[in-house]
Amino acid sequence: MHLSAEAPADAKDRRPAGDTGSPAISVRGLVKTFGEVRAVDGVDLQVAPGTVLGLLGPNGAGKTTIVRVLATLLSPDAGTAQVAGVDVVRDAATLRSRIGLAGQYAAVDENLTGAENLVMVGRLYGMSRADAKARAWELLERFDLVDAGKRPAKTYSGGMRRRLDLAAALVAKPPILFLDEPTTGLDPRSRLDLWETIESLVDGGTTVLLTTQYLDEADRLADRIAVIDHGKVIAEGTADELKDRVGGERLEIRLADASDGPAAAETLSKMADDEPLVRDDIVLIGVRQRNGSIVAAVRLLDEAGIGVDDVTLRRPTLDDVFLALTGHAAEAPSGEEAA
Repeated sequence: MHLSAEAPADAKDRRPAGDTGSPAISVRGLVKTFGEVRAVDGVDLQVAPGTVLGLLGPNGAGKTTIVRVLATLLSPDAGTAQVAGVDVVRDAATLRSRIGLAGQYAAVDENLTGAENLVMVGRLYGMSRADAKARAWELLERFDLVDAGKRPAKTYSGGMRRRLDLAAALVAKPPILFLDEPTTGLDPRSRLDLWETIESLVDGGTTVLLTTQYLDEADRLADRIAVIDHGKVIAEGTADELKDRVGGERLEIRLADASDGPAAAETLSKMADDEPLVRDDIVLIGVRQRNGSIVAAVRLLDEAGIGVDDVTLRRPTLDDVFLALTGHAAEAPSGEEAA
């Protein structure tokens, strides 16, 4: 059995909240249904300029539907939404020139070169051919794609296609960017590269609405996080605020036998701040005091005849938050988005 006490992580430096007097994105009472399915159910959101709002939730939670409404690809059934001060329904045509959208899958023409893809987007935005070409090569340099700029996109790796797709979303220099699960399917190195690119954009003043089912991604990138489940916002705040809702210190106990979970939870409840959570062979509990909690938990379980493989004392993660709020892990798929 391994025992360890993980030191609490230092609070992550966050970017300034921006000018909160005039939200870059404002959503009130947003509703969207598909037949009998209420994909978005009365959502309220506010995003300050120059910040990142992370929509965190599993597949099917309604995240993509929210993005499609805000990007004028779907009309809401009820509620209002303004992006960059423009109503998403009444002024959809005007809004499209002020936003960029990168979806879950890179939307590039594989038969065109990287440069040709970006020039095509620029021309669709009404740029002259010369301006579109200049902007294309500016973006290829920014996204470290100059050497591949004259190669067909079908020769690109997954990470390169993602960067090209993000570059395409920035051709018109939009002040607001929607990123719908931008790192889906990427390897760890490519994910990190894309995170750094997104951070660079926000440092330059871009406002980002990011959907993700990756807890580490929301923790790394988002200034504020809205937890979405079954079309509703069930919690909102900074990563630290959400973690504080679960409690300060948590014991994570891995049992030798998963079937002992309910008995272990009952045994440990006497030293827990709230009801212990059981997930397979793991029991999670908030503890009243850090010192001596590992020894106390092991002693209680030993007296109850419950075997333990590992005990770790740590600060709660966003995974703990989501599990506490919804009763299931954020990574667990629950079907595709309704739209």
